[in-house]
Amino acid sequence: MKINSIEDLKRIKEEAQKRTLLREGKADYKVIVHMGTCGIAAGAREVMSAILDEIAKRGLANVIVTQAGCIGLCDREPLVSVEKGEERVLYGDLTPDKARQIIASHLVNGQIVGDWVVHAESRDRR
Repeated sequence: MKINSIEDLKRIKEEAQKRTLLREGKADYKVIVHMGTCGIAAGAREVMSAILDEIAKRGLANVIVTQAGCIGLCDREPLVSVEKGEERVLYGDLTPDKARQIIASHLVNGQIVGDWVVHAESRDRR
């Protein structure tokens, strides 16, 4: 799906809200697409579209998808964070195909895709 305008993004958002939780509710996973101007220029819109499409194709209802701005790693854009509980994994240098693989590997099978990890952390400070 090609994104050419803000209207295209709005349409994708509306479709996603019908199929999955977007920015609200409780879910096992939270996926954050970093969409600052650097991310958008690097392809974050297409990555977001691929993520929403893959979640819809797989019928995943346990995922919240949202967006955030730039986090200062412009040279690694597009960036996507995947959070589950206290764990957060930041993936970088993504393409739509890589984003689809992250959904399949990380969200469906619980396997982090190590080749694309920029940073991983656990907020559990026991």
